[in-house]
Parts: sequence; structure tokens; C-alpha cells
Amino acid sequence: MSFVKVMIHAVWGTRNRYPFLTKEVREKLISHIKENAKTKQIYIDRLDGHTEHLHCLFGLNADTSIAKTLQLLKEESAFWINKQQLTASKFEWADEYFAVSVSESIVDKVRAYIDGQEEHHKKVTFTQEYEKFISKYNFKNHG
Repeated sequence: MSFVKVMIHAVWGTRNRYPFLTKEVREKLISHIKENAKTKQIYIDRLDGHTEHLHCLFGLNADTSIAKTLQLLKEESAFWINKQQLTASKFEWADEYFAVSVSESIVDKVRAYIDGQEEHHKKVTFTQEYEKFISKYNFKNHG
């Protein structure tokens, strides 16, 4: 048996950053994603967001890539939102996402950051947050 503990902080948004995720929709969606993740043996430590994006702190499985994990979470949740008709028009996630590994030494900071999304976005837009991540993690130079 392999023992793996790799924590990933991922952020993904709605198509065209459309604010589909009202508080009511977001709460239902988060609950659903957590339940769905359990059935797929994906460990979600934290999950929250704002009107046009979600932040997820999850444990990476020994046999599943970041891309596969996010595909499983995003595709199924978009299908579920549309099936439940939680949005007035067709719901879609944007194709791109942001993901970085999280050191054990800062996992509590990341948890607090994800838990504080509602408050955080009273001061900072998703676009500003996105640009900060791109800059902080030097993604512009990783093509």
C-alpha cells in the first residue's frame, strides 16, 4: 500500500466568470460536490468560494492526477447543477483552473483563506485575486 499526502489548493471559475453561484446555489453546490467526492474517494478538506468561482483544498490520491481530480469534480457538478435547474441558463465551468501544492506548514492559513471567501471578496474581486495568484506563483513564465 502506498501512503501519499499531497495537499492541493485549486481554484476554478464559471464560464466567462458569470456570477451563477449565489449564496443559495453555492451552498447546495458545495454540499453536493463534497458528497460526490466521497463516492469517488477524493478527500476534500475545504471548499468555498464566491459568485463566480470556488476554492478547494483537497488531498491528491496516489493514482489520480490533479487534472483528473478536477475533471471529476467540475464535470459532474456542472451536470448536476443543470439537471437540478439551479441556474436560469445553462451552467458551465471555465476550462482553466489554478492549482498549487500546499506545504503542511501553511495548510491552516489556506484553510482560513478558503473559509473566509465571503468576507475576502467584499474587498477584492475574483479578477484581482486571479491576477495575484498568477503573479505570486510566477505562472506567466510557465506557458
